[in-house]
Amino acid sequence: MSDAARKLLEDVLALPEDERLELASEIIASVDGPPDAGWEAAWLGELDRRVDAAKSRGESGADWTDVRSRILKRLGRT
Repeated sequence: MSDAARKLLEDVLALPEDERLELASEIIASVDGPPDAGWEAAWLGELDRRVDAAKSRGESGADWTDVRSRILKRLGRT
């Protein structure tokens, strides 16, 4: 990694978490290439399939705020 990249990384790590996540997403998107045709429709179809499967098993799911809290606790970020 170049000195310029190290300095940039240092500056980025000083940003708030939400800004770091947004920046990371933008960087990944810049090297990921164009989205595949039909990707969004395929992903939404998969989500629907998973929801239907969970409902058929009688699962009700959990509230996102509870799930996020548990994830952050596991990561030690509470």
